[in-house]
Amino acid sequence: MTTAFLAPIAWTSGQAGAALTMASTGWLVSGLSPSPLVNALVAVLRALPTLLPLPRRATEGFMLQIGATLLLLLVSLKVTGSSVAWPLLAVLLFSLGGRIGSLPLQQSLVERSRLPMGQLRLGSSLGQVLGTLLTGVLFPIGKAALQYAHALVLLLALLPLVSRASSPRRSPADPSAESRPEEASIPFNAAGIAQGALFGSLFGLLALWVRKVGAGNCFDFGMVLTAYGLGRTLAATALRPRLPAGLPYGLIALLLAATQIPGLPGWGAVALFLPMGLVAAISDEQRVAALGPRGDGPQGWLILERSGALGSLVGSLGIGLLSQRIGLSGALPLELVAFGLAALLLRGRPVRWSPAK
Repeated sequence: MTTAFLAPIAWTSGQAGAALTMASTGWLVSGLSPSPLVNALVAVLRALPTLLPLPRRATEGFMLQIGATLLLLLVSLKVTGSSVAWPLLAVLLFSLGGRIGSLPLQQSLVERSRLPMGQLRLGSSLGQVLGTLLTGVLFPIGKAALQYAHALVLLLALLPLVSRASSPRRSPADPSAESRPEEASIPFNAAGIAQGALFGSLFGLLALWVRKVGAGNCFDFGMVLTAYGLGRTLAATALRPRLPAGLPYGLIALLLAATQIPGLPGWGAVALFLPMGLVAAISDEQRVAALGPRGDGPQGWLILERSGALGSLVGSLGIGLLSQRIGLSGALPLELVAFGLAALLLRGRPVRWSPAK
């Protein structure tokens, strides 16, 4: 039985396995197809399950993620051939599994293991950073097969938590552990959709950009994601700055432009993604605060999550279609213009940071 001490470690391990799987697949697809549209579909398929009214069951979600990772392992071993359809199918299955199984696991950790929500969120952040770090570190050693083998091991650490979440409770307090039909009634927010489109378009082609335009490798890609994740984690500490509403978008535009400074070393471009992650997290808080009364408590974050998923789907698909037509090198100027306009148009009210939300 998973003890209260081991439960957060298992949760963090599972989040690391998920991040490692998805980041590795982004890089894998960029090597199988040079098409911007095909690469953008990775982000589209990741966002899609968030918009669907799905049941919430820990075992089924876990098995979908394990099955998807096994499929990706077969792809990396060239058992399935070189078709990009298999990794795209795996992305959809893995994302569906995460959407189906995540809530019951979190409820079990909070209710049975008495894990505070703040510690749960911290474990998620640390796991994502670890997963992206492993994406870059493992690839030079053993390519994609080693990445997916490690992802399986990390995901299997969730098995005791899945067993606990799937077993009957002594005093069921929340029938929504099985399903959450009320999620369909969560409203969309236009500014949240717009922000999701910005970030979806930014990261939808990142792997292909690093490979084709930046002439980088998987290590570079993993370090970019790790720096960004570390920046988002820092946003929950006293190191965060206080920024006027809307300014994060302008700062992200400047940081993106700075990555193209002639003569800038590779590590310098990677380092710029750390403050980018920091201001992106601050932007999330500003968007929730701009919701007014609806932004109080978890409801505001659910609105942002759902709106951001729809925006990410639209933004990723949009940048994929545009880049397919004008070329991959034209994507960055479009991003700079989009973030610059957002700094002017998407202004919420000033906000005092409150990480306990």
